[in-house]
Amino acid sequence: MDLYAEALERFRNLLDEVNKSELSEPAAMTLATTDASGQVTARTVLIKKIDERGFTFFTNRYSRKARQLTENSHAALCVFWQSLRQQVSVEGVVEVVSDDEADDYWLTRERDSQIGAWVSQQSEPLDTPETLKKRLAIFRERFMDRPVPRPPSWAGYRLVPDRIEFWSAGWHWLHERRCYYKSISGWSIMLLYP
Repeated sequence: MDLYAEALERFRNLLDEVNKSELSEPAAMTLATTDASGQVTARTVLIKKIDERGFTFFTNRYSRKARQLTENSHAALCVFWQSLRQQVSVEGVVEVVSDDEADDYWLTRERDSQIGAWVSQQSEPLDTPETLKKRLAIFRERFMDRPVPRPPSWAGYRLVPDRIEFWSAGWHWLHERRCYYKSISGWSIMLLYP
């Protein structure tokens, strides 16, 4: 097994382990993005797929994060599982997934979540909560007796890693840090001081 496959397998094993715990959202990750001027923002999103291509999440194409990724495709994600005393941080470049892949995932979403994607003009100013409720009523009515299609504004994004670091809590702050990183010659691994 090559080192990149080993890193992904290690991540999946940790996720499987935390999935057995009481955590309600074990796939929650902090995603950090920057705009063209270098302004950094971070928010929590859900990892929906992990494979050899990277870490996939979904959002509105016009959200702040998506706009920033259009300006600067470099991003980082961080997952912290306190119950395991483990953290994983991943850095790389984000790409938009294919429409077919976005459509496939869209079909797995609950109907109310699908309608919610039509309702929300993500990251745009909202004048009152009543406006949101009115939009919800409009889209529930629109899709009352038919399947909810994927909105053109809703897409998938994949962070393609060039660095994956595993942090494991250690005795007296002597944590273990194991870093997998991509170089010109391929993937390598190194230990880092805590």
